[in-house]
Amino acid sequence: MMKKNKENILILHNIRSVENVGAMFRTADASGIDKIYLTGYTPTPLDRFGRKRKDLAKSALGAEEFVPWEQKKSIASLLLKLKREKFLIIAIEQDEKSLDYKKIKLQNKNVFIVGAEVTGIPKNILKKCDVIAEIPMKGKKESLNVSVALGIALFRILDK
Repeated sequence: MMKKNKENILILHNIRSVENVGAMFRTADASGIDKIYLTGYTPTPLDRFGRKRKDLAKSALGAEEFVPWEQKKSIASLLLKLKREKFLIIAIEQDEKSLDYKKIKLQNKNVFIVGAEVTGIPKNILKKCDVIAEIPMKGKKESLNVSVALGIALFRILDK
C-alpha cells in the first residue's frame, strides 16, 4: 500500500489513443493520483456532446468516475500555474538530461507528465520540467507503450 501524504497530479499531453487514456485513468486510480489534467488533443472521458465515451470507459473500467480530471488546452499555462503552487514537475521521458526513475526524490506536491505515443513530450515542455525520469531499457526496443511506462514509473516512484 502506498503512503498518501503527498499531492500527486498527472498530465496526459497529446495522447492520441483513447484506450491508452482509459488505461492511464485506471493506473492513476490504482497508484493514488489525486487529479488528471488532459492537455492538447488528449481525449476526455466525455465526447464533445458531453456523453460518456464508451471506448475510454472500456479500458478505464470506471476509474474515470473516481479520479478527478480537467481538460486544459495549453500545457504551458498549466505548468506555470502548478510551478507557482510549488509543484515539482516530473517528465517521464527519454532524454539526454534524464535520470533513472529510481533516483527521483519526491516533494509534497508532484506533477507527472507523459506525452504523445510516438513523439513523446515536446522539447519546449521538457525545458519547463524540474526533472526528467527515464525507465532504463534492457532489450532491443527503445521504448514502452506510454500507458505501460506510466504504470511502471508511478508505482516505482510513488512507492517510496
